[in-house]
Amino acid sequence: MSEHAGRRHDAPEPSGFVGQLSHRLRMALAESVTHLTTGSGPKLDYSNPPGDPGLFGPDAICWKVHADFAGMMAGGISALLLQALHPLALAGVWDHSTFRTDILGRLRRTATFIAGTTYGSRADALALIARVKTIHESVTGFAPDGRPYRASDPALLTWVHVAEVSSFLAAYLRYVNPALPGAQQDRYYAEVARIAQLLGATEVPTSRAEIAAYLESMQAELVASERTSEVVRVLMDAPAPRPAMRPAGALMRQAGIDLLPPFALRLLGFERFAFARRAVVQPGMRAVAPVLRWALVNGVSKRARRRAAAPPTSST
Repeated sequence: MSEHAGRRHDAPEPSGFVGQLSHRLRMALAESVTHLTTGSGPKLDYSNPPGDPGLFGPDAICWKVHADFAGMMAGGISALLLQALHPLALAGVWDHSTFRTDILGRLRRTATFIAGTTYGSRADALALIARVKTIHESVTGFAPDGRPYRASDPALLTWVHVAEVSSFLAAYLRYVNPALPGAQQDRYYAEVARIAQLLGATEVPTSRAEIAAYLESMQAELVASERTSEVVRVLMDAPAPRPAMRPAGALMRQAGIDLLPPFALRLLGFERFAFARRAVVQPGMRAVAPVLRWALVNGVSKRARRRAAAPPTSST
């Protein structure tokens, strides 16, 4: 459950037959969700070591923003679509990723990195960052227009970062807590800039005003190419990890589109049905998101909070 979903979901489950049924339903939903976000990359223990706050600690705004599964999934889809508009960023994905045959794998790897750097122990978070930096060193090549690219390019790292975190915060504001004060939104951007900087990004925007100015300045570099269309097709046709998740998956994809800024909607050809999409997506997310929060009673953010609050183990 998200920290902002209300405390009613923390109440004990009913006893007897109703309680057993409730427990089984929760476990089935949780297993389906976990299957979508795990299975690629390192396995992280979010419960240990006791007392470890990770890179940010439980009072960080990013611990709140990144805690809602439905919002993060919609934001992640929006981020992938936005990133695909940058020819050099897309060239690296096109040449070195298996997204065309394993889009769920790419989503899982992204989910693992975001969760691990946000909620993992300090050692695990830094190890994840070092692992990604090593992978980036081998991601080089040439875009279709002949320009060279490298995934470790600080400018490309900044673009990928901004596309992600602006999408995550947009999803949080739309589907979880629209009343998050502006100062805390700025604090969120300042917090997560640390991850981008550790990866090698430079001139990383750290406030709403800087993010808006950066996105405005980048629009002249963005293109909806045939490759972009293929990314959209693969993402929209992505299989559900479990049959029961198909309706939720379709809803998340449309919610991700709905989060795109107007210039991206226009470039991707999604602008025409924006009003009708929003009329369907927002009620749908309000119905589905609480169910997913209820199912994730022992989600990553909760385990990390218990770890951070636990007394450290004394070393002798």
